[in-house]
Amino acid sequence: MDQTAVAFAPVIGAVIMEKFEEDLIERHVQEDEELRKYVEEHKQYKADLDEFHQRLHLTPDEELRKKVLQKKKLLGKERIFAILDKYRQG
Repeated sequence: MDQTAVAFAPVIGAVIMEKFEEDLIERHVQEDEELRKYVEEHKQYKADLDEFHQRLHLTPDEELRKKVLQKKKLLGKERIFAILDKYRQG
C-alpha cells in the first residue's frame, strides 16, 4: 500500500469511507495524477485546519482563512468522489 493512500484513509474525517472506496484510492492514486493531486491537497487542508482547531481564539483574518480552507477541502473531497465514480463505473 502506498503512502498517499494510507495517509488518505483517516483524512476523510466525519465521512466514513467504505472499504471499496479506500481500495479504489489505493489502486489508482499512483497512476491518476488528478486523484493524487486532490488526495494530497485534502491531506494538507486537513492538517492546516487541525492547526486552527488547536487554537482557542482566531483573529478575523484567521477565521476567514479557516472558512476558505474548509470550502477548499470540501470541494476537493467532492472531486475525489467524482473521480472514484469514474472507476466504479469503469
